[in-house]
Amino acid sequence: MIDHVRDLASVREATDRLLDAAVSLDNAALAEPSRLPGWTRGHVLAHLSRNADALVNVLRGLPMYEDAATRDADIERDATRPLDVQLADLRESAERFAAVGAEPADWDRKVELRNGVVDAARRIPFRRWVEVDLHHVDLGIGYELENLPDEFTEREIAFLADRWSGRPDVPPVTLTSHPGGPSWTTGGTEGTPVALEGSYADLLGWLSGRGDKGAHLAVLSGDGLPELPPL
Repeated sequence: MIDHVRDLASVREATDRLLDAAVSLDNAALAEPSRLPGWTRGHVLAHLSRNADALVNVLRGLPMYEDAATRDADIERDATRPLDVQLADLRESAERFAAVGAEPADWDRKVELRNGVVDAARRIPFRRWVEVDLHHVDLGIGYELENLPDEFTEREIAFLADRWSGRPDVPPVTLTSHPGGPSWTTGGTEGTPVALEGSYADLLGWLSGRGDKGAHLAVLSGDGLPELPPL
C-alpha cells in the first residue's frame, strides 16, 4: 500500500536537495542547455514550479492545466527568469503542494491528470517525487541516476515497466537487477523475448531514456537492447 504521508516527506527532501544544489548556479548557467532536448536549465526549473501548481489543481479536483498550449506557454514565459526568482518560485510552489497534501482528504479517491489519465490520489505525491528527482538529474549539475535513493529507483522502474507493458512496438522484456535483485517484465507479446540485467541506474536509464539509456545493460537473451518510444 502506498504511504502518501511518507511520500510527501520524500518530496520535501528531494525539493530541499534540488534547491541546495541549484543555489550554486548563476543566471548564465540557467540559460545553458539541460539534458532535455530543447530545454535550458531555466525551462526545467520553470516546469517544476508549474508542475507543483498543476498537481495542486489535481488534488483539488480541478483540471491539471488549462490546456497543453497554456502549459507550454507558461514554461516558456518563466524559463528566462533570474535564478533568485526561479528558486523562490520553486520553493513557494513546493510549499503550496505540501499544504494541500497536509489537508484532510480521501486519499483513495480517483483524480484526473493530463490527457485523461486517472489515478488514485495517494499516488500523486510519488508522481511529484518523480518530477523533482528525475528533473534534478536532467539539470546536469552533479546529481545522477546513481545518486537516486534505492526506494525511489525501484518504484520508478516498476512504474515505467508497467507503463511500457502491452505496447505492440516493444518486445516482451524481462528486467533483472543485479546482484540477485528483483525482476520486472514489460513490453508487449510480439517479437523475440529479451532478457536484460543491470544496475538500478542502468535499468532506470533505459526505461526513462536518460543517462546512457541502458547502454551498459547485459543482454542475456534476445536480439539486443530494444529501443523504447519517447515518454
